[in-house]
Amino acid sequence: MEDSENFKIVAFLCNWCTYAAADLAGTGRLIYPPNVRTVRIMCSGSLDPMYVVKAFLEGADGVLVGGCALGDCHYTSGNYKARRKVAVLREVLDAVGIEKDRLWLRWISASESGLFSETIQQMTKAIKAMGPTLVQGRMIL
Repeated sequence: MEDSENFKIVAFLCNWCTYAAADLAGTGRLIYPPNVRTVRIMCSGSLDPMYVVKAFLEGADGVLVGGCALGDCHYTSGNYKARRKVAVLREVLDAVGIEKDRLWLRWISASESGLFSETIQQMTKAIKAMGPTLVQGRMIL
């Protein structure tokens, strides 16, 4: 995995905050690795955990869930729901042989394009150090 494009990161991003930050990072021409595939969801709390599992089964080496800052959710408590879902999901993934450090949860507001870019760079470096996931096409649940 010499090149960051040899592995995939799937990012499920809240429409109101983190997706807007990613869009702002793109229009602001901030540099971050091109191996990230974004999926816009209305709220991080609406993320179905099976989407994360499916991403890993389809070959993702890492998954990022991005949402509004705690206490600042456009749907009042969606990010608290996301936090609970991701905590449980990390334990389930770890139990079935997928390192829980491959699933990241970050709170990135709409104006924090720099933080989005920095997060993607950090995640890329961390995933690259772990190597590729070995679960592609394997039923785990």
